[in-house]
Amino acid sequence: MIASRMVLAGMLAFFGLAASLPAVSQSSVPSVSLVTYGPGQVYWERFGHNALVFRDPLSGRGTSYNYGMFDFEEADFMLNFALGRMQYQIAAEDADEEIAWYRSEGRSIHEQELNLDASQVLALKAYLDNNLLPENRRYPYDYFTSNCSTRIRDALDEVLGGALRQQLTSPSRGFTYRLLADALMSPDAALMLGIDLGLGPYSDQRLSFWQDSFVPNQLMQHLRDIRIQGPGGEAVALVRNERVLAQSRWPDPPFLPPDLRWPFFAIGIVVGGMALALRQRSAHAWARRGLATLGAGFSLFAGLAGLVMLALWFFTAHQSAWANENLLIMNPLALLLVPAWCGSVRTHWSAGRFTRVLLMVLAVLAGFALFSKILTSFEQANLAWILLTLPIHLALAHCASSRQAR
Repeated sequence: MIASRMVLAGMLAFFGLAASLPAVSQSSVPSVSLVTYGPGQVYWERFGHNALVFRDPLSGRGTSYNYGMFDFEEADFMLNFALGRMQYQIAAEDADEEIAWYRSEGRSIHEQELNLDASQVLALKAYLDNNLLPENRRYPYDYFTSNCSTRIRDALDEVLGGALRQQLTSPSRGFTYRLLADALMSPDAALMLGIDLGLGPYSDQRLSFWQDSFVPNQLMQHLRDIRIQGPGGEAVALVRNERVLAQSRWPDPPFLPPDLRWPFFAIGIVVGGMALALRQRSAHAWARRGLATLGAGFSLFAGLAGLVMLALWFFTAHQSAWANENLLIMNPLALLLVPAWCGSVRTHWSAGRFTRVLLMVLAVLAGFALFSKILTSFEQANLAWILLTLPIHLALAHCASSRQAR
């Protein structure tokens, strides 16, 4: 009887221990969170940043995996940046130290704990650890298609069996790469204008949620609506809970960039009008100098901008800058006009045949650029730049239309 009780007690103890093993195993699996950092004040921080944080449930210590590491001191960094051949890499850092640093920078911090089971957590960690290997940690960087946010998106999609891509491919708000980039860069007006001028038609394609997740804040928002399969086969939210770790000390970027069409058109009309007014007063030396400065300055700007756009198209890997339709309004041939405009300060200057023909050609190309906006094959969103430059092209062509400047 005693022996039977001992056997029974032993069996109960064994099965009790066996039943507790999965719970112990599950409790030892770290939690996983997507941590999203808002835009900073430096130009390379304008897009924001994100990381995956694994936190040990026992010690509370966290490890942050992020794909946003680069080194200005790397050999040929600026050359590779210009050519579109940058290399970024993944790094694993202490999560609390990283969060504290971003908090000290005054940037917003949002944490979304992900509703992953043990196998998915371990698979995700294995995926990231494999990327950390010396032979795998570096990757070709692209602002729009391969950055810190898209790499995290792809890692999550991998362990979720394609659930993210499936749910994010069709929906769209109508955003484009240009709209999102201009909105995020708008606090730096000069940089925003330079980027907008240099972007070609590739940047104006309508983006799905999957594509616009290159912006960390967009990925954070999209994850709130993702549903995955739960333990019982039911659909459950991917985001288990969400909290704000820090508020930004800086103004939020606008939802959309400023509409520059009417301001640019007004500037173009004013500058073109100034050129015509100076030509009418060309009997005065100050008017000739003013027209020469305006004509030479505009031709120099348009020509150099055109050279940069051609270089981006033919000599770099910046796909978003290829086939830039702004070449119709900012042509490298405009550089050939600089000497003629400089010579227009002479009292009896007259524009030569070559100068007049070239100015007319540039004006016609600018006029075609405006007409092209009704053609489906010209889809670049550059109407503001056309409205800025077309009045100036027309005015300068008219200024040189007579043989004798007055």
